[in-house]
Amino acid sequence: MALEEEERGGEKRRYETLEDLPGVGPAIAAKLRSLGFHTVESLATASVKDLLPAGIGEKQAAKIIEAARESISIEFITSDELLKERSKVKKITTGSRALDELLNGGIETQTITEFYGEYGTGKSQICHQLCVNVQLPEDEGGLDGAAMYIDTEHTFSIERIIQMSRFRGLNPDSVLKRIIYAEALSSDHQILLVEKCDEIIKKHGVRLLVVDSLTAHFRSEYLGREMLVERQQKLARHMFKLFKLARAFNLAVVVTNQVMARPDSFIGPSVEAVGGHIVAHTSHTRIFLRRPSASSPVRIARLVSSPYLPEGERVFKITENGVEDVEEEEYKKGRR
Repeated sequence: MALEEEERGGEKRRYETLEDLPGVGPAIAAKLRSLGFHTVESLATASVKDLLPAGIGEKQAAKIIEAARESISIEFITSDELLKERSKVKKITTGSRALDELLNGGIETQTITEFYGEYGTGKSQICHQLCVNVQLPEDEGGLDGAAMYIDTEHTFSIERIIQMSRFRGLNPDSVLKRIIYAEALSSDHQILLVEKCDEIIKKHGVRLLVVDSLTAHFRSEYLGREMLVERQQKLARHMFKLFKLARAFNLAVVVTNQVMARPDSFIGPSVEAVGGHIVAHTSHTRIFLRRPSASSPVRIARLVSSPYLPEGERVFKITENGVEDVEEEEYKKGRR
């Protein structure tokens, strides 16, 4: 049954399932779910064009979307009200005070955070750490929530989760039960997993969604300039869906990204993130990771772009315990 909020002077309803929405019966609900719309929140951020494949007309689609949007109160607000809305944004600690400081407290919900760098710079390690840390209580830097991990490069390690959990004083079995895992076998499969995950997010209380790595399948499947446009269009839709999930469910989306060489670069970084402007514009916070030496546990994180944070660098380390802070002398030793 839908939860209803009756207001005199105007009736407002809170719809819980697709079938609760006016004009949506079991048959239409089934078709909408087959298109990837499992929750009212997902319909609220859809376009009329997105719903037409369900076999409904434009007017009916518009009414369904309007009802969904009214249900979750999408409306114009003043800037001071927006400030109040910002108070709903939460942060997940990375495990390093220095890295948290760079990010003004940690990884934000309602946004996409991108970590990119060469192999071995710690991208997947950070993702594992966040899957553990999100389960911590809020007063310890977590969100007391579950994590979803979409793996495209076979990087997920149960052993690392167990190590990190024990160091944090958490029960490894309990932590593993709150990490929902899926392996993406292709770019289309990866897109499908994200399109179908809204119901799982709601059911399990997911507060962190990880895609590791975002671009691996796209990069290997769409080769040559003649396929670049199609690749970028698909990647753009995929990223936009991730952003809609972050906003609808107040969760943090973290993606990792590969890099490619910049042979024409004489000054500045010699590598750049895969995905071009599409990924750059959709990722709200971008962090470039590098390693001073192959044998050092030390990593250097550079905040490349953020809507409101200044560029900067911090150092941290990755040990068997996970992501930790590094002392100055240890950093100097690592650079030798």
